[in-house]
Amino acid sequence: MLMENKAENKAVFDAESANEVVKELRDSFVTGKTKSYRWRVTQLKAMLKMLDENEPQIVAALRDDLSKPEFESSLYEIQIVNNLCRLALKEMNHWMMPEKAKTSLTTFPSSAEIVSEPLGVVLVISAWNYPFLSLDPVVGAISAGNAIVLKPSEMAPASSSLLAKLVADYLDSSCIKVVEGAVPETSALLEQKWDKILYTGNGRVARIVMAAAAKHLTPVVLELGGKSPVIVVSDINLKVATRRIIAGKWGCNNGQACVSPDYIITTKDYATKLVDSFKCELERFYGKDPLESKDLSRIVNSDHFDRLSKLIDEEKVSSKIVHGGQRNEKNLQIAPTILLDVPVNSLIMKEEIFGPLLPIITVDKVEQSFDLIHSSGGKPLAAYLFTNNKKLKRKFVETVSAGGLVVNDTAVHLAIHSLPFGGVGESGMGSYHGKFSFDAFSHKKAVLYRGFAGDAFLRYPPYTPGKLTLLQALLSGSIVGIIRALLGWFWA
Repeated sequence: MLMENKAENKAVFDAESANEVVKELRDSFVTGKTKSYRWRVTQLKAMLKMLDENEPQIVAALRDDLSKPEFESSLYEIQIVNNLCRLALKEMNHWMMPEKAKTSLTTFPSSAEIVSEPLGVVLVISAWNYPFLSLDPVVGAISAGNAIVLKPSEMAPASSSLLAKLVADYLDSSCIKVVEGAVPETSALLEQKWDKILYTGNGRVARIVMAAAAKHLTPVVLELGGKSPVIVVSDINLKVATRRIIAGKWGCNNGQACVSPDYIITTKDYATKLVDSFKCELERFYGKDPLESKDLSRIVNSDHFDRLSKLIDEEKVSSKIVHGGQRNEKNLQIAPTILLDVPVNSLIMKEEIFGPLLPIITVDKVEQSFDLIHSSGGKPLAAYLFTNNKKLKRKFVETVSAGGLVVNDTAVHLAIHSLPFGGVGESGMGSYHGKFSFDAFSHKKAVLYRGFAGDAFLRYPPYTPGKLTLLQALLSGSIVGIIRALLGWFWA
């Protein structure tokens, strides 16, 4: 008897399979299981245990997928999710409590509140660059009392496989599931009706997600990206600024992060000093041959390597490299690369770089930076400014539209759970993180309570001009108007 091929044995995950998954989760949700405070606490504690007991395996998976340094894996993925779990456990009871709302004379006597209720069954489609940070919105979805499907990226296969195993082992599989796969599996999931979809990735796929969601009137949160600018002014501590830009660029997955600095704008007379500072600090951090450094992630795959190579091999760009540029195609490595005065119409300035390349654009006056950002089209996920000038800081906040702004640092706003994380325009819609994740996966239900006392005959027919005048005054909330209406009624 012939042995069946292993691939033939593997179950196909199609639309029917996706429908069964959603049905199972919806059946669990309607029992009210996920709504209980106890269930939510149990799952968050289980996630903490999962992260604590499997940190070496998580670090190893990220090393396999991206050659990500243990330092970055532990701090920027495991620790952030750990902190968010602890925050939710501490604050969730408060988040779940109804919020009192004011009422008016129109409904007197009455009381009102806003009740947070779970949306239902939600889908989280995550990205390859921070596979375990995809648990950030999952923490919010659990805290809000939802049933969840997490779809990790197939471009980080070791992390995807480990996530599927750990979630199945530690969390409630009747309410929380991981579906692995590529485009066919994601497409099958998108055919289903969800109560919310959160997608992290690029604008092209985001449009596909939105189109699929629109068929079911499903709300979406889209966390995308864009060209995040950094304005550098000369009135700064240059060494500290350079280090902080390096940390947000090459220290975050070698530039493969949605909030990584994409390009720098500085004045012509300051550019040389800035480049020299980068050269000095980059060598201090990654050595004379950065391709030998163990502190830099590799490029995720050959397609992205070729895309990045195309950007710096463009004829009008290749001569602009002032530092770095070394590549190892076999190992998918590209060294930290700085380019000076690249043409604004070059490929590298037309698309999000998402890699270790950092162009520097020069202007005559720093104020021109704002016009340059506006003319680039689209609103980035993040924007950064380095200056001590209070007027420039104020102008930056007032005029630059982006998902988030940071003054005198890069990327660190993601560590602040009291700030929302999300884009605007082309960089996304909606936000999450900490309490904002809870809100993203909750419906804010308006509730008004009344008794049977104080029943106003004014609202009932027959309608009269006097009733209309008095009700208009009541609805406006004007005490003077109410008194006038009553006097008019009395003297009528």
